[in-house]
Amino acid sequence: MNERIGVGVIGTGFMGRCHAQAWRNVRAVFDDVPTPDLVAICDSDSAAGQAAVASYGFARAETDWRRLIDDRAIGAISITTPNALHAEMAIAALQAGKHVWCEKPMALTLDQARAMGNAAAAAPGHTLLGYNYGRNPLIGTARRLIKAGEIGRVVHVRGCFDEDYMASAALPWSWRCRAADAGLGALGDLACHLVATLHALVGPIARVRGDMETVHRLRPMPGDPSANGAVENEDVGQALVRFANDATGVLATSRVAWGRKNHLAWEVHGTRGTLAFDQERMNELRLFTPDGPAETQGFRTILMGTAHPSFARFVPATGHGLGFNELKVIEAAEFLHAIVGGSPASPSFAEGFVVEQVIHAIAASAATGEWTATAGEGH
Repeated sequence: MNERIGVGVIGTGFMGRCHAQAWRNVRAVFDDVPTPDLVAICDSDSAAGQAAVASYGFARAETDWRRLIDDRAIGAISITTPNALHAEMAIAALQAGKHVWCEKPMALTLDQARAMGNAAAAAPGHTLLGYNYGRNPLIGTARRLIKAGEIGRVVHVRGCFDEDYMASAALPWSWRCRAADAGLGALGDLACHLVATLHALVGPIARVRGDMETVHRLRPMPGDPSANGAVENEDVGQALVRFANDATGVLATSRVAWGRKNHLAWEVHGTRGTLAFDQERMNELRLFTPDGPAETQGFRTILMGTAHPSFARFVPATGHGLGFNELKVIEAAEFLHAIVGGSPASPSFAEGFVVEQVIHAIAASAATGEWTATAGEGH
């Protein structure tokens, strides 16, 4: 394929680097996608932008993101900024005719997410939200097993996403603690990944009954440990859930769970078996079915390998494993396939809005103590 597409990346932090690497590497791994031309990368810190140019090979750096929106040489935009900036940037990019790849969470509020969805529906560009854990080839395998009825009818789901990046009470206050900058806390940062994964595996969540707690209500201010800043969002959230297909579930998330680094884990229980997965062991899917003699029954481990789509693009030998950045490359490839093929990328802004409905419904339910429907907020 000789087609080319100009790309721009807004942000040079953790996810900005992931996107930059994905754009740079995708053509080396997937030879059936357009070649990304690395036109520009943007950061309000000029030095950070110039460093990214040197590291990843972008043609130039900018300090004003609007210059990327206005650049006709750029056809696709990556938005990897803090949450509060997503809506304005994404809407502007869509209105300018760009394809938009935006990190999660989609926005601070349902109103912002709805506006992003409306802009996407009215624009020619494709949209994609950065739920790259769903690009794990084993998640696709789990989805196919469930759809094929290998574990029977799904009746119950247990899921969690725990990390410890804010477990220490001594960690200084940051923008992640302020609702106007971050929106929701653990629900917005972590649980949205879990919800997106379960929607792909089981289907949409229809109702929730939630609870949440801020464990460290005050944090020392950076540069002045004698002063404290209030933490305005949740450290821990959990919910009973009922899916649209009537399966039930229990979800939990925490950003203060000591020892947990990337514990996105779930079990899907069916009438004929169970599937289980833990992102900290991301190359292993566990399957139980009650086959054979009782004394030899047990979970079997399916190792990621060449039989699973996309794996062989990276590694020619089963069991050698993929990592986080490889999932981002797969995500970039699927976005480019959608752009040239015309089919929607997934999860699109429309699908992402449904995820936003769930996490905000959990927060609303936590405030009222009542079961709360997730539907009915569509755009």
